[in-house]
Amino acid sequence: MRVHVVIPAHDEAAGIEATIASVWQQTVRPDAVTVVADNCTDATAELARANGAHVFETVGNRHRKAGALNQYLEHQLPLLDVTDIVLVMDADTRLSPQFIEISAGLLQTNSRLGAVGGVFVGGEPSSWLEHAQANEFARYQRDVARHAGRVLVLTGTASAFRVPAMRDVAFARGVSLPGRHGDVYDIAALTEDNEITLALKHLGWGLVSPKQCMVWTELMPTVGDLHRQRLRWYRGAIDNLRSYGLTRITARYWAQQFNLCISVGVLLLLITMTTMGILTGTLRFSLFWSLIGLGFLVERVISSWRTGSRRGRVLSALLFPELVYDLILQFTFIRAARHSARGTTATWHHVTIQMKEHV
Repeated sequence: MRVHVVIPAHDEAAGIEATIASVWQQTVRPDAVTVVADNCTDATAELARANGAHVFETVGNRHRKAGALNQYLEHQLPLLDVTDIVLVMDADTRLSPQFIEISAGLLQTNSRLGAVGGVFVGGEPSSWLEHAQANEFARYQRDVARHAGRVLVLTGTASAFRVPAMRDVAFARGVSLPGRHGDVYDIAALTEDNEITLALKHLGWGLVSPKQCMVWTELMPTVGDLHRQRLRWYRGAIDNLRSYGLTRITARYWAQQFNLCISVGVLLLLITMTTMGILTGTLRFSLFWSLIGLGFLVERVISSWRTGSRRGRVLSALLFPELVYDLILQFTFIRAARHSARGTTATWHHVTIQMKEHV
């Protein structure tokens, strides 16, 4: 079982060396590492070669990450053996040392498993905004562990695919799956990782995200960067569901979007009622609701404990900063839903971040 690591990269000179280093430092080393240099104007390709990776340079790609991966896979996928694994990971990501060992072991022992996804955690946070993101990722990691690795999304930060599963997706495109026949990734999808998750599930492939397969990804440094990142995530998820419609697979995802709408309404109602109570002097102490609030606060602190950051735990205990963070995310979700309903042209915003050392 050979492992081929594929790293799509657009102007990632700031972090590509650390990403490649985390691959070579695996307990089970890959057989090949290829950086797919997509319209790069910096030294990404040169640094990749200097660190032992092959470089595949795209030609005329206008379809972002999905298009870059499709160009590479069009050439390489037919040459791979049915027992091979393709690990696709972002250029601003670092793998936990056993990622390949664990994912390859699972794929080798379960023939119906189509892919193994990573569980992403935030890099070393430095601002309140980054601590809030790190706390959010820690809670997501806990939820994945609680559900025994059940996959909602095969994260684009790092996921290992069985070659026959990729070939099945390419064959079904334009027939039973959205997209262009022969493409592994749907070039119309704004969130290619979410879309290929739906594709594999519709084809009957099993997916899993074991808690040991951690990947460190960089945190958005500004509110604007966070808003643009999540606008793409939310908009992409909604558009993907619209392209698939209501099916046995997507029913759960539609319910998740509905629950997000409900949570937005409840939070806004709570803020409005509390504000009106303060302004009119009608707000009164309630032991029942105080205990409910205390329980919620304790849960927030405990769920953020895994970040290992004292400031992150303090942030949860203060509650208000994370409330502001939640409002930012919910405002972004409302905007994404409105853009999708109106058919507004979606855009991709690339953020270059200097990778930090992770403890």
